Amino acid sequence: MSAKIILVGAGGHAKVVLDALQAAGLVVGGVVDPSLAGSSDYWRGVPVLGDDRDLLKLKPGDVELVNGIGSMPGQSLRREIFRKLTSAGFNFLSVIHPSVITGSGVRLMASAQLMAGAIVQADSLVGTNTIVNTSAHIDHDCKIGSDVHIAPGVAISGGVQIGDGAHIGTGASIIQGISLGRGVVVGAGAVVVRNVPDNARVMGPAPRVTPGQGME
Repeated sequence: MSAKIILVGAGGHAKVVLDALQAAGLVVGGVVDPSLAGSSDYWRGVPVLGDDRDLLKLKPGDVELVNGIGSMPGQSLRREIFRKLTSAGFNFLSVIHPSVITGSGVRLMASAQLMAGAIVQADSLVGTNTIVNTSAHIDHDCKIGSDVHIAPGVAISGGVQIGDGAHIGTGASIIQGISLGRGVVVGAGAVVVRNVPDNARVMGPAPRVTPGQGME
């Protein structure tokens, strides 16, 4: 008997994740979210099981979790919940929408998520708990770290490395061979043409790097 799939979170990103799972023919057996606990029996046709405390009452081997919590600069909830629940023995599934294109040698780590229309080309790595969002394109030989959010419409050329906890904003472009450090935030529509150090921000269509705090 296969384990029940449970979605963690019921916000906007969770809606997209649920659609991807259902498009792949998977049945989601429940959802947990504090905003729904005690107030709703169903969310988008999926039974509401309660909140995180109710989830922790279950045996980890009986369920498979999917991270439905979104990711924005300066927010750490997605990462914190993932670490809390994996430390408790739970396993998180990766999510791959059926429309995704992946090249040969692509590696996806635990809980990596590839949303509708995403393309990941040959020999690229997508790290643990990382989101490659709608229609984002990652070319060959890229290495994307853990807890990264590649927002919708991002274009990443070949051989790019992106550190843990980075956020690449909607429609941004990164040229080939660039290295971005941990916690970097690239603004929507920005074009990155040189290496970026840890926790820096890159804003505007013309590259402008400013030091500062990225994602913790």
